[in-house]
Amino acid sequence: MKIGFVSLGCPKNLVDSEVMIGLVQQAGHDVTADAADADVLVVNTCAFIDSAKQESVDTILELAELKKTGRCRKLVVTGCLAERYRDELSRQIGEVDAVLGTGQVPDIVAAVSMPGTPARTGAMPLRLFKRASALTPPAAAAADLPRYLYDAETPRTLVTPKHYAYIKVAEGCDYTCAFCIIPTLRGHYRSRAPESVVTEARRLADRGVREILLISQDTTFYGVDRGERGALARLLRELNRVDGLEWIRLLYLYPTTIGDDMLGAMAESDKVCKYVDLPLQHAAPGVLKRMKRPGTGTTYRRLLDRIRARVPGVALRTTLIVGFPGETEAEFDELMQFVRDVAFDHLGVFTYSHEEGTPAFARRDDVPHNLKTQRRNRLMSLQKRLVQKSQRRRIGERVRVLVDGPAPEHGLVLRGRLHSQAPEIDSCVYLSDVDPATCPPGHFVDGTIVGAREYDLVVEPLPAAEGE
Repeated sequence: MKIGFVSLGCPKNLVDSEVMIGLVQQAGHDVTADAADADVLVVNTCAFIDSAKQESVDTILELAELKKTGRCRKLVVTGCLAERYRDELSRQIGEVDAVLGTGQVPDIVAAVSMPGTPARTGAMPLRLFKRASALTPPAAAAADLPRYLYDAETPRTLVTPKHYAYIKVAEGCDYTCAFCIIPTLRGHYRSRAPESVVTEARRLADRGVREILLISQDTTFYGVDRGERGALARLLRELNRVDGLEWIRLLYLYPTTIGDDMLGAMAESDKVCKYVDLPLQHAAPGVLKRMKRPGTGTTYRRLLDRIRARVPGVALRTTLIVGFPGETEAEFDELMQFVRDVAFDHLGVFTYSHEEGTPAFARRDDVPHNLKTQRRNRLMSLQKRLVQKSQRRRIGERVRVLVDGPAPEHGLVLRGRLHSQAPEIDSCVYLSDVDPATCPPGHFVDGTIVGAREYDLVVEPLPAAEGE
């Protein structure tokens, strides 16, 4: 059969989609990028915040229409929305044939192979099922939490560009942040064996992957659940020896688990990008306490100073939440000052989403939506001014660029990244005066920064003799 996949949400979800694609291909099925040509459609959903849930619901409904009018005979819903609302999805959307939670990734082969079913009588008509708010999550028992974790022997088909790939080093989370539903959706923290990660990295490098991105809910907690303190530093040094890899990047770190051993490995390993992605969420002590997050703005400043001292030239990225219940104007001003003081290289800002099943849901969502949006816009406006000032200071700097491919805006201009820029989430580099035929994706180019466009940079390649 021809199977069509739609993957929503974060890179961690994307890895699950790649594993499911690998499994169905191993079982003899074909995978198509054309939903209208698929016998079976699979949507791997996200349910982290309300907007993600709504995107998932909208996508399910869109694919359900194809089952009614096109070639599609089966519709399978997987991932976080399925984990959280499995019974509701089955009951309310009659076009759905199977619902697989995050711990049921291997069951995808059986799900796509089973007979298709017509829409069930009594199910909610599609035109009435429009809002994610129509779903009611069950109370999950600890015994029901997902336990699945793939390994190096699991079939996996990359859907990222051929020159970079994500490696999930662990699954689940043991933290109890007040705003977050992830522990319920993904289960307790569980690390992969280092041998499994290194084996996967070697196989990816043999296939032409030049950059690997290590991901989990808290990548710096890697190995601690197995009683292996210092495991991440050892893993980085081992990966640094893998032939063919050029860049190794860490995403999703946590302020209380960043140790000097990991920072030392980052500083001393030439392939490990000097890049720290550290979601801090806020800086005002009162807000952090209500969020059930560790630290304060003061302790965070000390941590970031320590990171910069241990890893010279490091790029810092964080994400913040505005509008958490009880956030006052004074607390928001404290957050603004924190961002001014730290001057992050990359910053993402979310407005608080009031999610059922989280501890914060018991609090009144007392910051109006418009005020949340205003605060987000003010923070991003500040970040834009800070970055523009920083970017202008970099003009004339010599850099190494990883080519990602032609720029969508102009086919004759190439787009790439520095070691300080992660794919999809960060700014990028535009390469001028380059022949795309001589610089395919995955190629490295030495150049000089000659301009800045808001968040992005313009680089002019060095003459061949200088770049060698």
